[in-house]
Amino acid sequence: MPLDHVSYACSPGELAEVVQRIGSELGAAFVDGGIHPAFGTRNFILPLAHGVYVEVVAALDHPAADKAPFGRAVRHRADEGGGWLAWVVAVDEIGVVEQRLGRESVRGQRIRPDGQELQWRQIGVLDLIDDPQLPYFIEWQSTDCHPARDGGTVELTSIELNGDPETLQGWMAQGDGLPPQITWVAGDEPGIVSCGFLTPRGFVRVD
Repeated sequence: MPLDHVSYACSPGELAEVVQRIGSELGAAFVDGGIHPAFGTRNFILPLAHGVYVEVVAALDHPAADKAPFGRAVRHRADEGGGWLAWVVAVDEIGVVEQRLGRESVRGQRIRPDGQELQWRQIGVLDLIDDPQLPYFIEWQSTDCHPARDGGTVELTSIELNGDPETLQGWMAQGDGLPPQITWVAGDEPGIVSCGFLTPRGFVRVD
């Protein structure tokens, strides 16, 4: 399954500072991604090479952020001090994942500041809350305006992940390999330890 994006969570008050800091480290500028009404969150997006992007996301002071699994996951990570929240893999038919997991996916939608509407379905965030090493799955329904459609000069080369390879492989569909960016490292807690990027100025690791 190909990697779609990685998410970094912070509080609303830290959003501008985190976007500026990571953008400065990578030598690239984020763009305002807009608000996720159903999740009670908002994000900024950095398109990368090879159809991948970085999302910096914060949970808003909105009832949806307390009800929606994604809003709860973002808020929980921010309350822990913020940092890498999740890695997300793209699927062509999310119905196959729904059948395997025995539940329905959730509809996602946001309108960018330029008025373009993005729609998708996602599944697996509840499992991510329980075990942060696990990715969740996304099927884009507006493929003509994918956040990384226009690409970028920065490449995500590694996701340093702490966890159990057997657990992760069991979570993925049988026969599906892991994205090549996944690298196993030791850490205190399961989940993303850091991400490595190849930039025009050289290699950069973001913890």
